[in-house]
Amino acid sequence: MNVQNLIIGAGPAGLAVAGRLRKAGLDFEILEQTNKIASKWHNHYDRLLLHTVKSLSSLPNLDFPLDYPQYIPKQQLIAYYENYAKHFDIKPHFNCTVTSVLKKNDSWQIECTNKKIFETQNVIIATGLNRIPNVPNWRGKDNFEGEILHASSYKNPKKYKDKKVLVIGMGNTGAEIALDLAEAKIDVGISVRSEIVVIPRDFLGRPIQLTAQKLAKLPFRLGDLIGGLVRRITFGNIQKYGLRVSKIQPAKLIQEKGRTPIIDLGTIAKIKKGEIKVFKDVLEFHENSIRFADNKIDNFDAVILATGYYPAITKFLENKNSILNYIGEPTNKIGKDEQKGLYFIGYDKFTLGGILGTLKNDSALILKSIKNDSVH
Repeated sequence: MNVQNLIIGAGPAGLAVAGRLRKAGLDFEILEQTNKIASKWHNHYDRLLLHTVKSLSSLPNLDFPLDYPQYIPKQQLIAYYENYAKHFDIKPHFNCTVTSVLKKNDSWQIECTNKKIFETQNVIIATGLNRIPNVPNWRGKDNFEGEILHASSYKNPKKYKDKKVLVIGMGNTGAEIALDLAEAKIDVGISVRSEIVVIPRDFLGRPIQLTAQKLAKLPFRLGDLIGGLVRRITFGNIQKYGLRVSKIQPAKLIQEKGRTPIIDLGTIAKIKKGEIKVFKDVLEFHENSIRFADNKIDNFDAVILATGYYPAITKFLENKNSILNYIGEPTNKIGKDEQKGLYFIGYDKFTLGGILGTLKNDSALILKSIKNDSVH
């Protein structure tokens, strides 16, 4: 099939580009490896709400319904994405897993597992950072007799009643799953390997995201000083609870380390109350127990791995001219020279607008580039 523009992935990033192209009257097709719009959101844990405010999280040219809350729950977000697809007449080729994206002469050839082949001038890759779960391998892990589950498969605390659970990893997902379990009175601990930067979701009744945008406009370092004061007022000294706190400011952590601050929804309070126990990095598994970096050994019935994901773009795209960095993420949003006609969207790390907040700007950037190229 020949098409002018081909989008890979019908999640929020792919939908954002499709909405832009449709409004601009440009032809496109969109491929989705599952049978659902925004499939990753269907699979997330039950209690999930957006951590970012709704005014900064909608897709291009269609606001959220007025009755949606400030922090949108998973089911309402899915309904919005499905309605977005209907509104812009976006009809993906479902169950179409891309196996190859190759440049042939001046066009791109895309092959799928269902034998479909597409020829296109522009290919927009929107498969996201959270494509393949990262499952580390510790010594003795295969001998552990309890359940080991990646966070991508966690739904709610029901199955963990009367069990002792360890969450490995204290990013946003790990912190919220631990909170979910603690609120259900589950005996839960969390293994924290690295120094953390934690910020409150709200401060004095106002979303910290909106406050952060204003602080970013202040003179050099003043915003950092005020932000640090907000965190100290909110959390106090959390190092005495076994958490190592990074001295790097949140914005610098994002820019220089590519790491996301933890947006706290109540996990820190549970840690302070002893309802979530803090453990060091995992060293090894035994049949019914785990040994940690401080040589402490504790028994657990189940382990939830909040250990992140791989984008795994190299499964279908050859990394020519280092278009991907050493961890397999795009180095540029718009391909040049040999990679002309290749675009990436949805791979930004956390920003003040959240990853969803980048989609409006990035989809507009892609549309502009496609229009400019079609003129020349």
